Parts: sequence; structure tokens; C-alpha cells
Amino acid sequence: MGAVVAWRAAWHPAPAASGSPTAEVVDFPAGLRPIQDGDGAADSSAAMGRGGMHLRVGVDGTDWDLLTVHLKSKLLTFPGGRFAPDNEDQRARFGAYALYRRAAEAATVRVWADTVLDGHGQDRPLIVLGDLNDTPQAATTQLLYGPPGSQFDTGGFDHPDRGDAWRLWTLAPRIPAEHRFSRIFEGQPELIDHILISHALLAKLTDVDADVTGLSSIGVDPNARRDAPASDHAPLVAHFS
Repeated sequence: MGAVVAWRAAWHPAPAASGSPTAEVVDFPAGLRPIQDGDGAADSSAAMGRGGMHLRVGVDGTDWDLLTVHLKSKLLTFPGGRFAPDNEDQRARFGAYALYRRAAEAATVRVWADTVLDGHGQDRPLIVLGDLNDTPQAATTQLLYGPPGSQFDTGGFDHPDRGDAWRLWTLAPRIPAEHRFSRIFEGQPELIDHILISHALLAKLTDVDADVTGLSSIGVDPNARRDAPASDHAPLVAHFS
């Protein structure tokens, strides 16, 4: 997971809604039905596999909310902890389960973002960042954007609307094109780590980049890098004034 936020201002931890400056985001929201694993059994956990961490900080007298997340991997695991299926039917079923779980986790994060933004119009600084395990165009990633339209480099960006109060903007289009990836998988660069911001931070964004120096390609064997000293993800860094 690689995403970093920096701001040129004084900051200090501020109490979150629970009274603490930090809180976990774990449980699926009400109304999200239980999902089934690849064998058809109900997954009764009703929670994110890796909970998100919420931090509220005070920046020059204004509360900023940050949530770092790590959504379900696209790596498929099969009964017994195996990385290879018994047959292609099993591969398809467990592939669907991984997609369902990542979508449920993305929906959990989006509902949490709604609770933070609710009632604040376009004035609530909110950042969601981390390893989303899919590209900016993926359906699970786009769940986090909120109301459609108005993303960077679209015709609606310069046209305010009521959806701006709920929208999250992906910073992917602002990363220099030659650095617009955070992992290399089987020789193909892909951007699966992301930073998303609310309307209140659009004017404060100064730059964002990915430090891809020394990033090497990985393959399908999850054990190949077990003792590797460095991450296989490039850090994304966003600066705000």
C-alpha cells in the first residue's frame, strides 16, 4: 500500500466522532447483503478483511478527515490456502468471490465517506487513500467517486452541481503520465494505489506524483517476494497548500 499526503500547514490530531482522533472502519453498512465465498457458503463476517483507519487532524483550525484502506486483492486463494484451483469452474467461482468482496469493501468505504460529508455541503476536507487493488476505471474504484461526472479532465469539471458536495475526485489524472502507475505486474504498469479528495481540497492541491524509482515487475507467484526488502508498490505523494 503506498499513498502519502503532505500539507504545508500546522496540524494536530483532533477528536474524531467517537471522541478519539483515530477510529477503525470495519463493518459493512446496514443493507449490504452477506456475500458468498467461492464454494457457495455465506461469508458471515460482514466486515472488511482489512479494516480502514480513520484519522481526523486539525489543519489551521479546520478538521481534515483521512481514511487509509487496503481493499481485497485480486490474488485468488482456494480451499486449503492454495493459489491454484482444482479446475476452471473453481477459478471462476473464487474470482467472482474476490470481486464481490472488493465491491462490498468499496461500498463500505463509500458509505463511510457519505457520513463524513453529510450536512457539510462542499466544505468538508476528506481524503481516502490506499491500495484499492484495481485501476481508476474499475467498477469497484468508481464506487468511491460518488455521483458520476465532474472528475478531472472531463467536461463537467468546471461546472459546479449539487453532486459536488458528495463527490470524491481521484488524483490519478494529475499524476504525470510517465509516472501514472504504482505497480508493475508481469511487465505491465498499473495504477492500483489511489488518493481521492473531496471538493474542499480541490483548490488546495498543489501536486501529486508517484515515485517509481527502482520499481520492478512482479509475477503471479505470491511467494517469490517473501523475503524481498522493499515494497512492490510505488508510493504516491500528494501535496496541499
